[in-house]
Amino acid sequence: MKISERRSHEYYMRMALSLAQRGTGTTTPNPRVGCVVVKDGTIVGMGFHRYPGGPHAEVEALSEAGEMAEGATLYVNLEPCTHYGRTPPCCPLIVQSGIKRAFIATKDPFPKVQGKGIEYLSSRGLDVTVGILEKEARWLNRGFFKAYEEGRPWITLKAASSLDGNVALEDGSSRWVTGQSSLKRAHLLRAETDAILVGIGTVLRDDPQLTVRMTDGRNPLKIVLDTNLRIPFDAKLFNEGMTLIVTSKDSPSQKVEELISRGVSVLQVPTDSGKLDIKELVFKLPSMEVHYLLVEGGPKILSSFFRAGLCDDMALFYAPKVMGKGIGMFSELSFADMSNVPQVKIKNVRRLGGDLSLEVDA
Repeated sequence: MKISERRSHEYYMRMALSLAQRGTGTTTPNPRVGCVVVKDGTIVGMGFHRYPGGPHAEVEALSEAGEMAEGATLYVNLEPCTHYGRTPPCCPLIVQSGIKRAFIATKDPFPKVQGKGIEYLSSRGLDVTVGILEKEARWLNRGFFKAYEEGRPWITLKAASSLDGNVALEDGSSRWVTGQSSLKRAHLLRAETDAILVGIGTVLRDDPQLTVRMTDGRNPLKIVLDTNLRIPFDAKLFNEGMTLIVTSKDSPSQKVEELISRGVSVLQVPTDSGKLDIKELVFKLPSMEVHYLLVEGGPKILSSFFRAGLCDDMALFYAPKVMGKGIGMFSELSFADMSNVPQVKIKNVRRLGGDLSLEVDA
């Protein structure tokens, strides 16, 4: 493939990826998919998947293209499906529309697809190319791939601290460390995720709502780690949306039953030295349609996820403040010497109002 030709294909695939991005926060458990139909150098159809049960990206794009799809080229960031789910499969429609060439960024890890869509199209005479912008396509649907390849969601640890790394003063005071711009970005992260997780300490101290505000978006599932089931029935987080309480198998059955009767989900997991088995939790989350998990807990929760290797990236917000003696965001971690200290990668740094935002790959 000539360089100029490849650049042309990448251009249209980037458009498909950009369209797919519009489904962020609304498509889970389905992936984010965008599609572009091109004929004689002109875009004749575009579409993206908006929500589970809604038209797939290919359906929207081909519907817009109409008769112009005959002999055209289709660009899509994820392999089209061949199976019936909430909607009919896309591959037969692609063939029936007269598409002659298809560029697919990456294979679909979902077991009912996994190469079957590519095989279907190829066996029916389409010229199929796979791998254009594959890295970017996998990143766009990183939670979807993580769920089907590793059995757990993509996990982001979020924290707001002073310049010297403290999330609170010695007495636990923490409102508000960072400014409004950081807070707005934090709510955008909530809108983009499937579930938010905090510890019972955060609930008892701050009584948070854990909802999406300051931006548009649906409220994600609220998860609270509560070993001894101390959560009060009048906690604000029960007022809106769905909540999952994760507690020990020894928690009082009467309170468990009361919570369930109020519409709250309860998951009881084993404990080790009085601490909940968070691995058992996270590997159950994909079955609850959680592909993206935002951990907003305090130092104990953040440290436990990092220690367990359950961290894919971090969203860190730093305020231009110095707290001195305080509570560090990862103060529960301890290392014998510098050679044992984990190395992370700073991916992006930017200013948010007067604050500093860091995106970190763990």
